[in-house]
Amino acid sequence: MGRLAILGALHEEIADLLAAMEPGATVHRIAMRDFHVGVLWGTPCVIALSRIGKVAAAATASIVIQEFKATRVVFTGLAGGLHADVAVGDVVVASSLMQHDMDARPLFGQYEIPLLGCARFGTDPALSASLRESAEAFVRAHAAAAERGAARPAPKVHCGLIATGDVFVNDNDEAGRLRHRLPQALCVEMEGGAMAQVCHEFGIPYAVLRVVSDRADHTAKADFTDFLVNVARVYTAGILAPLLRSGALSDA
Repeated sequence: MGRLAILGALHEEIADLLAAMEPGATVHRIAMRDFHVGVLWGTPCVIALSRIGKVAAAATASIVIQEFKATRVVFTGLAGGLHADVAVGDVVVASSLMQHDMDARPLFGQYEIPLLGCARFGTDPALSASLRESAEAFVRAHAAAAERGAARPAPKVHCGLIATGDVFVNDNDEAGRLRHRLPQALCVEMEGGAMAQVCHEFGIPYAVLRVVSDRADHTAKADFTDFLVNVARVYTAGILAPLLRSGALSDA
C-alpha cells in the first residue's frame, strides 16, 4: 500500500490529525519541518506542516514525494471566498488550481507556468470525488445541528477552480480585482497551486480541500483567526476520517 501525504500550512489545520495517529508514529526533521510518519485511521500517512506560501508548499510537497515516497497528496486548510456563491463556512474541493500571481508576459501568457505550457493544474478525479462526497456528508450532519439551533448556518460544498498566490488577500479592492480577472475562481489561498505544480511534475495524484474562513476583504484577518482556532481542525478531521477509515484514499 502506498503512503498518503496530508499537508497543511498552519498547525491548527492538522492538529487533530496528528493527535489521532496510531501509537508508533515517528517524526523526521528535514529542512526545518517535522514529518510525522505512521498510520492514521488505518491508512499509512505522512503528515506535515508546510508553512505558509508557495515556496514553502512546493518544498514540502517535494520532500514527501522524494523522501517519504508519498503516492498521493492532499492539501487541507482555510481559504478566502471569491465567488458570489461561496459563503463563509462553505467547503471547496478543487477541480483545478492556478497561480494568480504568475505573470511572465510577454515571454509566456498570463498565468502560464513557464516551460510547462499550462496555467491550470487539474486535480485527481477520484481523490477529489471522494473528498467531495465526504464533505457533503459532513455538511449534512452540520445542517442537522443547525436545525437544532447551532449558531452557524449550514455550509455548502463547491467544486471548481482555486486561485493561489503569495499574498494574504484582505482588501476589498484587491479581492474585487481578483474576482474581475478570475470570475471562475471559487476561493483564494497561498499554497495549493504550488503543490499542484510539484505533483504534476512528479506525476503524483493530488487533491485540495479548503474551508472558506472569510471573504478576502477587510475583515479577513479577524474571520480567518476565528476559523483557524475554532473550526479548521473540526472540518479537516471530520471530512478526512471517514475516508481514511474506509480506505477510500488508498491506492492499494
